[in-house]
Amino acid sequence: MRLAGRISDWNDDKGFGFVVPHDGGARAFVHVKAFQPGSPRPTDGDLISYRAVKDAKGRTNAVEARFAGQRIEPPPTRAALPSLLRRIPRTALGATALLAVVALAPLGFVPLIVPSAQLLFSFFSYLAYWRDKDLATAQQSRIPENWLHLLDLLGGWPGALIAQQQFRHKTVKASFQAAFWITAALNIAAVTIAVRMGWAQTATRLLLGD
Repeated sequence: MRLAGRISDWNDDKGFGFVVPHDGGARAFVHVKAFQPGSPRPTDGDLISYRAVKDAKGRTNAVEARFAGQRIEPPPTRAALPSLLRRIPRTALGATALLAVVALAPLGFVPLIVPSAQLLFSFFSYLAYWRDKDLATAQQSRIPENWLHLLDLLGGWPGALIAQQQFRHKTVKASFQAAFWITAALNIAAVTIAVRMGWAQTATRLLLGD
């Protein structure tokens, strides 16, 4: 059932506000992403129609919002990922990558700084994806994608893979996945070069005080 109401307390910097229904009742939280792509920015007093839903905390949110008289546009077609990429066992791949790099250190193939950095940034990346998923569910301001990519580039991509599958987050958007796999490849290449050139070994000795 669609309701009609007017926008109030709109915060354009943060992209959200509230909608007060015409027929009375509780006002609903509305985010700019609830409107169709290409819609004008809402302002206080705008008349809209919407569906009211409850979130996990029992709060009323407005979804599928559109302005009075606005024509319903078909949803944009999202670039689909190849089926092979969609079926990647991300948790197994991420965990295997972490176990492999940890196992290589005692064997002398990589210095201690490599698994240490990989585990540290994977932990931070996992937490960032988890938090971003919670923010998306609550329709709140999100963690910028560039920050997620930076953590992955610094070595957090195994943790990101685990989080992507566990939270079902960032696995469909083709542009994000393309950038993600590029950051993972760049990190692997950078680590390989650092080990072969002796830079990683030098950094390890400096950190350990040898």
